Amino acid sequence: MQSKRVKLELTNDEALVLYDWLARFNQRDSADFADQAEERVLFDLEAMLEKTLVAPLQSNYAELLARARANVRDACE
Repeated sequence: MQSKRVKLELTNDEALVLYDWLARFNQRDSADFADQAEERVLFDLEAMLEKTLVAPLQSNYAELLARARANVRDACE
């Protein structure tokens, strides 16, 4: 049985912040997964974002990430 597809929409900034977190998370030696399927989904999501984003390949990636984080972060009151 084939699963139905679910589409998620993210801004470029949200995608970059999520990609960076996933890349760091997926490099950890250990994680508390209830099932290996959870790990597989995170790896697959990172790969999908990696195919879409160009910022991680830019020489000013750290600056682009900092700007994206600032844009996504909740505004302080």
